[in-house]
Amino acid sequence: MINLSILISSSEVSGPGGLFDFNLTLPLVALQVVLLTVLLNVILYNPLLTIIEERKEYILTNLGKASELLSEANQLTAQYEQELTNVRKEAQLEITNSQKIHKEILEVEVNISQKYINDLLDTIQKDLLAKKNIALSSLDEIVQSLCADIEARLSI
Repeated sequence: MINLSILISSSEVSGPGGLFDFNLTLPLVALQVVLLTVLLNVILYNPLLTIIEERKEYILTNLGKASELLSEANQLTAQYEQELTNVRKEAQLEITNSQKIHKEILEVEVNISQKYINDLLDTIQKDLLAKKNIALSSLDEIVQSLCADIEARLSI
């Protein structure tokens, strides 16, 4: 702080202008600023802006392609889901039809088997009835002969 006060007190204004002296330095500084601005634009900002613009275009084209692919994928997904539901319905119909067919075949086979069993039972029953009649007739003859024997023995 002391050094600053000594510096201020020892400085002496020797000519016109003092703090705001507008001689040739102001246009030179302005020219330097303009030159540096143009130089920075040419060397640094323009290549950087072109690279940024190219990246922006690249990103936009890729986003456009991605959105097209996404919409196409969504359409394909919807189409495949529709086909899948149709195939499932057809498969369900096929299953129910085959179940009906197999049920009808089973009923036919059961009816045929039942008819065969009924016929077999009828033949067995007729055979047993015939054997019963034969046995009864032979038994009747045996009973008649026994009765005749008993009567003959009783009448003696």
